[in-house]
Amino acid sequence: MASTPPALHTEDGPSTRRPAWNAMILVIACTAQFMVVLDVSIVNVALPDMKASLGLSPAGQQWIVNAYTLGFAGLLLLGGRAADLVGARRTFLAGLATFTAASLACGLAAGGATLIAARAVQGIGGAILAPATLTLIMTTFTEPRARTRAMGAWGSVIAGAGAAGAVIGGLLTAYAGWRWVFFVNVPLGTALFAAALLHVPGGRPPGPRAGQGGPPRLDLPGALAVTTGLTALVYGIISTETASWTSPHVGAALAAGVLLLTAFVVVESKVAAPLVPLALLRRRTLALANLVMAGLGSAMFAMWFLLSLYLQQVLGYSALKTGLWFLPGCLAIILGTRLSTRLIHRTGPRPLLVAGMGVSTLGFLWLSRVTVGGVFTTDVAAPFVLCTFGLGLAMLPVTAAATAGIAPREAGLVSGLVNTSRQVGGALGVAILATVASHTTRAHAGPAAQALTAGYGNAFLCAALFTAGAALASLLLPGGPTEPGPGGAPVAAPAPVEKQ
Repeated sequence: MASTPPALHTEDGPSTRRPAWNAMILVIACTAQFMVVLDVSIVNVALPDMKASLGLSPAGQQWIVNAYTLGFAGLLLLGGRAADLVGARRTFLAGLATFTAASLACGLAAGGATLIAARAVQGIGGAILAPATLTLIMTTFTEPRARTRAMGAWGSVIAGAGAAGAVIGGLLTAYAGWRWVFFVNVPLGTALFAAALLHVPGGRPPGPRAGQGGPPRLDLPGALAVTTGLTALVYGIISTETASWTSPHVGAALAAGVLLLTAFVVVESKVAAPLVPLALLRRRTLALANLVMAGLGSAMFAMWFLLSLYLQQVLGYSALKTGLWFLPGCLAIILGTRLSTRLIHRTGPRPLLVAGMGVSTLGFLWLSRVTVGGVFTTDVAAPFVLCTFGLGLAMLPVTAAATAGIAPREAGLVSGLVNTSRQVGGALGVAILATVASHTTRAHAGPAAQALTAGYGNAFLCAALFTAGAALASLLLPGGPTEPGPGGAPVAAPAPVEKQ
């Protein structure tokens, strides 16, 4: 029997929406999230064409990827909190407009510096947009099972966009040119903006109105400290792809990031309305879920990056062929996500997370045995499907665990935390595994192809350590089937209520 449509708090009081209206909001939120995650991976297979067209150096080529990561990771917490303070609709529209305009600028870029700058702005737009998509879902779907299905769709979009990016990027690069990996966002973003204006409600954020204590103000000192701290930390991490971990500028960036994030904690303990309440960070389930998300993100981001390079540099595949061979991964992610959506209310997040990370660990261990003359179906496709199926199986449970029991007024903040963990974990994973691959390749005495393969093999072995660590951390999460928690989020039934 269909449930009553959830109430929406508007300026005029509660109202209701039809299920079809909620479905449209879900489509809008998932499509926007797809665009944001897609742009992390869609560029990878087009990088050689960009390098040739714009005359980029190897470092400049890498910064096309890094600039987006830097803008995205640095502002995610601020973007998430903005959704709580000014409303998900306004934040969504602002982020979407910024992201779409920057995509157009990327496609029109006449030089490497312009493209890198536009990519940074595109990342900023994504940081504003991404948390708003999950906030829309959490505030729209309040019935537990409906929310689980909606979050399952959102999670499958995140996991699937990485694989789809390689496919779409290969097709666009081969038949339309590299600029279309950016231009494709313009009509899609414009259509989404119009759809959001029509279908996404403009209700006020929950909390006191002006004149009734006023809405909470943005914690500007905290926002400045965490944004600059995360930016410095991610900059230091991604700089290790072209410099050693002991180089002065890498060390200075990492030290500055740690000091600024420490200052952020101090600020948050002093201000009346903190950007991130420290009590929230002390919640064991939330902390563990974000740790698992960081491990998942580190393996997922590195997988697309390293496999793209192995297929093109060692096996000699074209951009198009590389993209098409990622299709089995797309299907495996969808299958894993659908399975976890069906099972999570019976099992709870913990068994699915342990199983998903365990399956991915087996896949990465298998991938670590890649060879120069590898057979794609047995040496790449089979372990790749294991990796992606495991990631799909884990994506919904880790998001459900992180958002369990979260009040609607904190939805954007927690969304920002989840996305930050995934993005910073991804940046750290790519930096560490790229460094492992590079050092192994330089130390190898054999032919170039063998040296590259040895490097990728060791990198995949390290990825297996990340997912194995995430599986172990998952064991510490509350167990048992999920039940409605505060705000309708699924929580583990036997878990005690945590103090905030």
